[in-house]
Amino acid sequence: MATMTEPERTVIIGSGVAGLFAAMMLADKDRSILVLERDPAPTAGDANQVFEHWHRRGVGQLRHSHAFLARLINIVRARHPDLIDQLIAAGCRELTLAELLPSTLKPHYAPEPGDGSMSILMSRRTTFELVVRRYVEALPGVSIRSDAFVAGLIFAPDAAVPTVVGVTTESAEEISATLVVDASGRQSQVLDLLADAGVEVEETGEPAGILYYTRHWRLKPGRVPPPRSGSPGAGDLGYIKFGLFEADNGWFSVTLAVPEVEAELRQAIVRPEVFETACAALPGIAPWIDQDRAEAMTKVFAMGDLKSRWRRLIRDGRPVVQGLCLIGDSLIQSNPLYGRGTAFAAVEAEALSKACSAARDPAARAVLYDSLVEQALRPFYDDMQDQDRSAIRRAAAAHAGAPSSLRQQLVLSFIRDGAGVAVRGDLPTFRAAMRAFHMIDPPRAWLREPRHVGVMLRTWARG
Repeated sequence: MATMTEPERTVIIGSGVAGLFAAMMLADKDRSILVLERDPAPTAGDANQVFEHWHRRGVGQLRHSHAFLARLINIVRARHPDLIDQLIAAGCRELTLAELLPSTLKPHYAPEPGDGSMSILMSRRTTFELVVRRYVEALPGVSIRSDAFVAGLIFAPDAAVPTVVGVTTESAEEISATLVVDASGRQSQVLDLLADAGVEVEETGEPAGILYYTRHWRLKPGRVPPPRSGSPGAGDLGYIKFGLFEADNGWFSVTLAVPEVEAELRQAIVRPEVFETACAALPGIAPWIDQDRAEAMTKVFAMGDLKSRWRRLIRDGRPVVQGLCLIGDSLIQSNPLYGRGTAFAAVEAEALSKACSAARDPAARAVLYDSLVEQALRPFYDDMQDQDRSAIRRAAAAHAGAPSSLRQQLVLSFIRDGAGVAVRGDLPTFRAAMRAFHMIDPPRAWLREPRHVGVMLRTWARG
């Protein structure tokens, strides 16, 4: 174990968003950090060339839609403000709350304290990851090695609790570490390595019930995005969910999420002509993909096997393994529909930094990290699971042609014609909803505030 005067050595497995954030938050003069990435380094060229040619076997969602929530932006801006500037310089777009207002609210808008903390960053995943990687590589004490596959964990001999003290690579190189961070994502092999060593990891989870389909467009030269109208760019039609995502350098994407039970629709939607026809039928998306305004740049990318999953390395208040922590999709995997995966990773990286600063003892550090993550993210994770379960039940009933009960009809009517309309028509309710959306406030706290409930009920009653 390192002494108090000797720098800590950290090995991070994976250089996706979670691994890069872990390196960024842990980097300081008392720590050396080596990031091991199994995939090749980014290709040379600009953002468009990187999008086309950078292949990442370990990141299935690389070319799906992304939006980076305010919770993530606020964490980065507090610790690494220069990174935000570099992202903007690379063409990423930071949209403020004022820019995201529905047209019905723009005439009534006056800035209030807190509005500045509700920006959203729009970018292709490849552009975001490229800029963050270059920033992290330039941090003192941090190095990234590509084409480096971690094949094994090194355990301390005769330890009372299994304790990881390094890793071995596919080339049989042994790398010692005081802390190993597994950020290798949903396809992580670390859990198998722990099982081989007799370490049982607690895991809970269930299917998200949808499949994801994404296509990218680019604005034609001289063309600009259409004005924001009353038609939303995202929504839930029951048999399909949709969302439009602005991105960097004139690009944007549309994602359609289809319930697993809709087998025929899933088979058809992957065809570009069907995907485009579906988008053209959505009033909030159709003006964007008009052939005079934009051109389609990619095929339809599909992503399945989507699950919610939470793993814990703590049992009965004690770590089952020391010297190792999980972050990103290795720790918590969520339905990408909610756009919270990268924000979860940022929160986890911040929690890990706090735990490492507060405790040198590996057991105390592991318990504190688990506690901080649980406190910060459990409400959002549980909320997502509740919504997924409800959506799965509704999709199954609709697919079977089962009539909705009166209660179900009333609930859906209130959500659509009460809450949905109130958010677009009342500025304080919109602010409250956005604070929950951006993970600044608990996920459903605003729905229990009497003032907002009253607005939604009056809106619903008016029809």
